[in-house]
Amino acid sequence: MLNSSPWTSRPAHRRWLETQADALFSFYEPHSLDPHGGFFVLDDAGHPREETARELHLTARMAHCAAIGVLLGRPGAQDLLDHAMFSIRKHHHDNDHDGYYTSFTADGPLKRDKLAYGHAFVLLAGASAKVAGHPDAHKLIADVSQILDAKFWESGPGAYAEEFHADWTPFSRYRGQNANMHMTEALMAAFEATGEADYLRKAESVAELILHRHAQSAGWRVPEHYTADWTVDSHYKGDPMFRPYGYTPGHALEWTRLALQLWTLGGERLDWLKTAAISLFAQAVAQGWNTGRGGFYYTLAYDGDPKVRDRLWWPVCEGIGAAHFLAHTAGEPSVELQYRKFWNFAARHFIDAEYGGWRHQLDDELRPIPDLFHGKPDIYHALQACLIPLYRTSGSLTHEIAAQSVP
Repeated sequence: MLNSSPWTSRPAHRRWLETQADALFSFYEPHSLDPHGGFFVLDDAGHPREETARELHLTARMAHCAAIGVLLGRPGAQDLLDHAMFSIRKHHHDNDHDGYYTSFTADGPLKRDKLAYGHAFVLLAGASAKVAGHPDAHKLIADVSQILDAKFWESGPGAYAEEFHADWTPFSRYRGQNANMHMTEALMAAFEATGEADYLRKAESVAELILHRHAQSAGWRVPEHYTADWTVDSHYKGDPMFRPYGYTPGHALEWTRLALQLWTLGGERLDWLKTAAISLFAQAVAQGWNTGRGGFYYTLAYDGDPKVRDRLWWPVCEGIGAAHFLAHTAGEPSVELQYRKFWNFAARHFIDAEYGGWRHQLDDELRPIPDLFHGKPDIYHALQACLIPLYRTSGSLTHEIAAQSVP
């Protein structure tokens, strides 16, 4: 039995969330902007690391987060947004073949491949920038949308292909849910920013394939990897960061929030989205949460046992957002206990009170380790964890901030 009102209704908790969001901005703002293009990867203390590659998804995520800063009225956020938008157009865009390079250095494009994952975040960047009133947002949305429709979208399965060479020749038959999940996030944001219903239709199509068909068949765990015909590939072993073997509980939590947002945006027509959200969350917590020391395992084997026992910061961030959406959109007040548990773990183990920012990875003993991530390269997940509980759950974060900003 809960001992009192939900945390998100308490002024002190809301002030704490705002303070944590402010601390994240303060950690990334001073040293992240690379005047030569893109953004530096920061070390544990918030200083630029020596890496020279600027990754598309990080540039675009910074555009999204800077747009949030603009909407919040944060001084300096507009400069970050302008720089991110310029970097996407100037350094990531392929002027010969169209689309967006995966990374660049001071010498020019580094990884010239065209990945659905990165293009999803370009669409999110454009949509968030449009809500924040950026003059280049409409052009960016139009450009990346044309590329997504012409090159990535596959009307048969109703989802997005994964990867191409710079000249748009495909180099694998791999299909992945991770890119399609973030595409769903971006499509909803684009729908809100433009009012164009095709974005919403495509988001519902992707969710139907990944959740209604595959996750439901897998006992409400989200299969990550597929062959070209969208048959689950349980033998695939790819990139341990973006394509790890097995199930990833954090993605089930992320889909929980996105499914409820999609259910709401679609006028609550597709009730299976609400069912999926409740079931995904329950399964992710039951199998993914370590009941002893706490935290979500990074991956599970296909039999449900922990595969990679390390705790990454982003799954608990997604758990926080998922619990908030379940409480306020699906009418599940019992998740309040989960919400508190997730924040207690994050505050104790991930928030770095000494240097700022969030630690990105802990081992099974909950000791910080530099394995998949070196330093603190990303503000995106942690910032949203701090801000999502402060707003309504009827749309994306940028949309809800903008709606509350109207006098």
